[in-house]
Amino acid sequence: MFTSIFKMLGISFNKLGFIVILVSLCMLVFTNSCKKDEEPVIETGTMTDIDGNIYATVKIGNQWWMAENLKTKRYRNGDSINFVSEINYNLDSAKWNNIDSGAYCIISNSDSSSQNYQGKLFGFLYNGFTISDARNVAPAGWHIPSDVEWKNLELTLGMSASVVNEESWRGTDQANKLKLYTGWKTPSDIYAVWGTNESGFTALGGSCAMYNGVWGNPGTFSTGFWWTSTESNGSLFYRYMDYNKANVFRYFGLKSYGFSIRCVKD
Repeated sequence: MFTSIFKMLGISFNKLGFIVILVSLCMLVFTNSCKKDEEPVIETGTMTDIDGNIYATVKIGNQWWMAENLKTKRYRNGDSINFVSEINYNLDSAKWNNIDSGAYCIISNSDSSSQNYQGKLFGFLYNGFTISDARNVAPAGWHIPSDVEWKNLELTLGMSASVVNEESWRGTDQANKLKLYTGWKTPSDIYAVWGTNESGFTALGGSCAMYNGVWGNPGTFSTGFWWTSTESNGSLFYRYMDYNKANVFRYFGLKSYGFSIRCVKD
């Protein structure tokens, strides 16, 4: 039957064979392109701190990371961490400036209607003395990532080994792969792709507390800072991401700063 139809249409068997091959190749290309466009499978889990806070976790490369910022009020042994509150929406700078031991604060915490009331969105900001305290702020089974572990994360996301050890801004789009789009202010470059969060790390713009006890400016949704455990001349290496940057900043800061903490699994 099909032979008669093809003859009526003037299609020879040679032409028919060519058409079949062409259609098959098109289907193969289409199928392969669909496979390439499929989202990679992200392995996730949860972990719990000493205060009972439950955090999302994500596996990136061969490392398990917290996918939220830490917000524990106690060290692993149960001892309380010093809390510095706000006064009229400003950090109590007199108290913050006079602490040379572990402490935390919560940005935008004065108003109960705030998105970050009690650290709900951005978690807590900890000074560097908390990181180096032997009582350990990281939940059991987890630890504060070293500078090397942060570099491993960046390499996994495509940062070149030739720039990963540099200071200041490095890499290409690694910050975009770490940032959640809705956790940052809209960038001024409308032609760029921002905050894909394809890693599942879910970095948010939680700002910081400055060494002199004032909130970082610009504030939330504009910048995000994360401590490492690696010391350099009494300071600690950290990572900084910006709403208007696609790459990651690496430097070291005084322990009197207040930055976010992400932990990595032992």
